[in-house]
Amino acid sequence: MNDHITRRLREAAEAHQPDRARILARVERGAAGPPARHRTPPFARSWPKASLAGLAVAGILATGGLAVAGIVRTPPPSDTATTAPAAPSPTVTPSPMPSAAPGSVAAAPAPAPATITPTGPRPTPSASSHPQDGSLWSEGSVDSHSTVYWAQNNLVLKTAQPLTSLTVELRIAQTGGVRDTGNWRTLPSEDFTVTAQESGGVLVYRWVLKPGRTVPAGQHEFAGQFNHATGTRSAANDSYRVEAQSSSGPTSVWGGFGPAR
Repeated sequence: MNDHITRRLREAAEAHQPDRARILARVERGAAGPPARHRTPPFARSWPKASLAGLAVAGILATGGLAVAGIVRTPPPSDTATTAPAAPSPTVTPSPMPSAAPGSVAAAPAPAPATITPTGPRPTPSASSHPQDGSLWSEGSVDSHSTVYWAQNNLVLKTAQPLTSLTVELRIAQTGGVRDTGNWRTLPSEDFTVTAQESGGVLVYRWVLKPGRTVPAGQHEFAGQFNHATGTRSAANDSYRVEAQSSSGPTSVWGGFGPAR
């Protein structure tokens, strides 16, 4: 008998077409007021009919409840989603790079040449400087090719008259490491006796005109060359002296060595 009831209920449920409007109305009335009271069916009914009717009603209500749940369920969220704008990425400014070709290595500056320019004022005529005497004129200077290791002192001598006697001395103060490396003059070497020797802390170059020789009028030059201690050497204590004889009589000039012109 239970199989028969179950089959009938299934058939009734499949054939049932719920009235959605009535179900909604009943739901609304139920929410608005107390549920309506139903009469208890008379006991005259037979138990099988009552049971069948009750199960049918239960199936109807169950199906209707599912329908109502499908109708009144919460509507789905909107397809449009609000998204917070992403914070902008910070702008990174690269540090400037040196403007050198890739893989290149900056070359170190070339060292300055060793040539030096002597400093200090040019000697002026005083009690210790007498560059001109009559027809004889002189000027001493440090050669521009001197370096931090080596130097050359030059003496320019001018005479308006031929000289029958001439002695030239260049005196180089011993400032440290001063050693003779040579000398020269523009007049013929065979006309002079030349010496270079150190005495009393001074290196002395001496040219003496041989007897019977004559120095013609004009400009002539004498030079002494020497090594010295490394560094810029001061010629402040260097000096020269010239003794000469012409038809006008004896003359003498002397002085120091200024910067090269």
